[in-house]
Amino acid sequence: MQPTATVLVYSDDSNTREQVRLATGRRPAPDVPVVEFVECATPAAVLTELDKGGIDVCVLDGEAVPMGGMGLCKQIKDEVFAAPPVLLLMGRPQDAWLATWSRAEAAVTLPVEPVEFAQALASLLRTKRLQSA
Repeated sequence: MQPTATVLVYSDDSNTREQVRLATGRRPAPDVPVVEFVECATPAAVLTELDKGGIDVCVLDGEAVPMGGMGLCKQIKDEVFAAPPVLLLMGRPQDAWLATWSRAEAAVTLPVEPVEFAQALASLLRTKRLQSA
């Protein structure tokens, strides 16, 4: 059986969640596991999924409503024990300082650019795999 990685995708916009799925494909790079997605449209759903465990990476939409991914990332890093790495989707490159404030491990701009996104996600999956080994 092939190993898999579970990626949680949070956005209130189904189109953004679809962009993430399409940019990832089955796997974002040949040297990382096949990806399975858990999609969440509300902050409460994200926290419920994280409480269940088994999430390898979170992709959070910084432009989501009513709670943006940056605030949610900060909450996750403050409240979830051994929180998974976070890839933040930002509306503008100038928001990079907010991504740093939120303690996200990586950030890319919206709309999702497939190559840039896949590289960032693959990097986080590699880091997660090394930490688990």
